[in-house]
Amino acid sequence: MNSALPSDLRAPEQAAARLEQLILDGVLKPGQMIPSERRLCERLGISRPSLREGLRLLRGKGIIETRHGKGSSVAQLLPSADISPLMHLFRDHPRTLYDLLEVRALLEGESARLAAQRGTPADRVLIRRHYEAMAACIREATGDTLPDAQQLARLDHAFHHAICEASHNPVLVHTLQGINDLLLSSVFASLRNLYHRPIPRGQINAQHTAIYRAVMDQLPEAAEQAALHHLHSIRDSLRELEAEDERLVRAAMRLEGFE
Repeated sequence: MNSALPSDLRAPEQAAARLEQLILDGVLKPGQMIPSERRLCERLGISRPSLREGLRLLRGKGIIETRHGKGSSVAQLLPSADISPLMHLFRDHPRTLYDLLEVRALLEGESARLAAQRGTPADRVLIRRHYEAMAACIREATGDTLPDAQQLARLDHAFHHAICEASHNPVLVHTLQGINDLLLSSVFASLRNLYHRPIPRGQINAQHTAIYRAVMDQLPEAAEQAALHHLHSIRDSLRELEAEDERLVRAAMRLEGFE
């Protein structure tokens, strides 16, 4: 966390600014309960009166919410996709899958580069856990049995999201979080259309491994290229299949039971 704050800020304003930085950095996430006053005072090195006034400032901005008898939590900083007319339009017109793949290439390519460059040992632990969970899901599907598409989509998406968080760019993280539903839907659509085919399945698995190794080995350019190759390969494979079957993308982004 960058603790450099303007020296002319009053103590409550400094408390508010430090809490805002924790939220921006993803240490405190939307919906998460704010730690106890004692823990925060110890961590931030501030007094309880300053902390309480800082929390009041954040409530005024709508950054935190307080419920009687339940304490304070980080507010949902972005509107729910479920209430956005734009999100409904995107989901009802699955041709936007290709548009989403373009956006993912732009954002996730940079995420992978920055993660390899800036990621901490703790970030790499989380990335490894998500990669291994995805690999285990694939490995446990023996014989002709394929992994459940919805479960694998969630694990796949969580792997990419962990890489994004390791970029330590809060604007990038929150931008991707704002279209989280659409991103998960695009992962599901890609897997549902491609993963049952042996060649694309092998390519997707190998591409995830290449991204993982480049990030873990802290090779920024290789990580970016691996992420771009992964998404461009999915796009090209979908287009090849669509040429064979015009129904390919129809309702492709409908993820049953996803919230």
